Parts: sequence; C-alpha cells; structure tokens
Amino acid sequence: MDQHFQNIILESTGAESLYEIEVIQSLWSGYGEIVRFGLEGSELESVVVKHVNLPEGGSHPRGWNTNLSHQRKLKSYKVETEWYKAFNEKGNNDCKTPHCYALEAKGNEVLMVLEDLDSTGFPKRLNSSVNWDNINACIRWLASFHATFMGEKPEGLWKTGTYWHLETRPEELEVMDDLPLKNAASAIDKKLSESPFQTLVHGDAKLANFCFSNDGKNVAAVDFQYVGGGCGMKDLAYFIGSCMSEHDCEKYENKLLDLYFSHLQGALQKQNTPIDGKALETNWRELYHLAWADFHRFLKGWHPGHWKINSYSERVSREVIEKLSV
Repeated sequence: MDQHFQNIILESTGAESLYEIEVIQSLWSGYGEIVRFGLEGSELESVVVKHVNLPEGGSHPRGWNTNLSHQRKLKSYKVETEWYKAFNEKGNNDCKTPHCYALEAKGNEVLMVLEDLDSTGFPKRLNSSVNWDNINACIRWLASFHATFMGEKPEGLWKTGTYWHLETRPEELEVMDDLPLKNAASAIDKKLSESPFQTLVHGDAKLANFCFSNDGKNVAAVDFQYVGGGCGMKDLAYFIGSCMSEHDCEKYENKLLDLYFSHLQGALQKQNTPIDGKALETNWRELYHLAWADFHRFLKGWHPGHWKINSYSERVSREVIEKLSV
C-alpha cells in the first residue's frame, strides 16, 4: 500500500502511525485484500481496510474469466463504495454494519477504512456449525435491514441486488442443462421483481458475512458489493441455504419463515412505518420458494456439482415451475 493510502488511514482515524496486524483475506479473483491495521496515537485500537486493486483481468476459480465477469466485479466495488457513502449510516443497531471512516479512489485502486468489528463486540465467525441463537441473530438482522430500507430507491447501487441476478448472469443461464428451470428463469425473476414490496437486499447474506458477538446472540454484517433493490426473500433463502442441511431446510421451513416474519413485523412497528405488514407477509411468503428457485437456477449454470444442489432445492424448483405453468 502506497503512502497516499496510508495517510488516508492516519488522517481518518487520528492515528500517529499504523502497523499491519494480519491479512484477513484476499479478495475474490485476486482483486485485492482485506487487512487489519493496528493504530498508535488514536482512540481506535485498530481498523479493517479493504484495499481493492483492480487488475486488467482475473483468475476466477470457476473459469468465468470473461469481460462480463470482470465488469460485474468492477461495478460491485463501485456499489460498495456508494453503499458506505450514502446508505450505511441510515441503518441502526438492529442491523449493525461497520462504520466507514474513509473512502478513497486513486487510479485502479479503492480504499475503504472500516470499523474493526472484532474490537467492537463482534469477534466470532462461524463457518458451518450454528445453533438456533446464531440463526435467530442473523434472521433478525435481515428482517431489521429489510424493514429499515423498505421502499428505498437503490440509487448508485445495483438496480436489482444479489450476485446471481438473472440479468447479470447470461453466461451461466446459457450453459444450463436443466431446461425446465432455464425456461422458467425469466418468469421467476419477473415475479420477484414485481412484488409491490421492494426493499434493499444485502445480496450476499451468507453465514461467512456475519460477525457474531461472543455469546452468538447478536450479529453485524459485512460485504456490500451486491446490495441493491429486491424482495427480502432472496436474502432469507440464500442465508438459510448457506448454513443448514437440505433436511433441516425442509424440516424447519415453516419455523424459519415464522421467525423471520415475527422479526420483520416487530421491526416495521418499531419504525412506525405506513407499510401494511400483513399484506407484505402474505406476498413475501408466496415468493420464498421462487427466491429459492432463483438461486438454484444460478447454481445449476455456474457450478452443476455444487453441494447446495440437493433434493430439497430440486423439489422446490419443480413446484415453482409447475405453479408458473398453471
């Protein structure tokens, strides 16, 4: 990192000096890295810096090294910058996100100086093993996020959020072998987009993007590259699929939906919104399986052997297709 970016970190945090603690992770396809920096002479002990260094191409692990893929990733970082610039502070503690201290762009590089959630009460990460407290915390966050941004126009964000949105994934659709699902893709997308209750969706609300409190009962979320407009069921279906087995997805489907809508109704009431909560719930419950089938469509084109392609997802998708054809 050059001196210009180091100076931005120092100025935005009031620090006298900084030192690298660790590289948290490399960004997808070699587009930079996320680094934790320690600070000296600042009220803050540390910050997390997302340093995007945009290459001419990339080394996508699934082989999708196309210009379309590259342009999609470029836009995703512009979207994330806009999120932190214009939307992030509209949230609240019920849908906690990292505070952004500074944003800077220079040439092919982008710098985001963010609150270190590890040092502000959210130090735990969960990869696969979750309990109901953990699931409840994430679902509560999603419901609060969707309630907070209900009706918000996604200006500067993705018009339609999520990284698997049909319009941005023509290559994956083209190679699909599942012709019934392929042929129904547009109709599924249309149904989701035509919901009268549109909000902002996180767009990549997998378990790995949630940071947990030590007791696992509260969370904050990170990674806003694919935030944009949409139906909240997209986030919910994607989250559940990221951390539960196909057996549990089916067994607890109604319980999970009841949990989400209980939190959503509470969040809407807390914000004293004019939205008709009952009408919203009726509409979105009907769209849950469509949201599931929408992501399943992407997976079957992107990675046909993916572990998330299972009998539950196949059954849900078949039922969706049948209902659309009636």
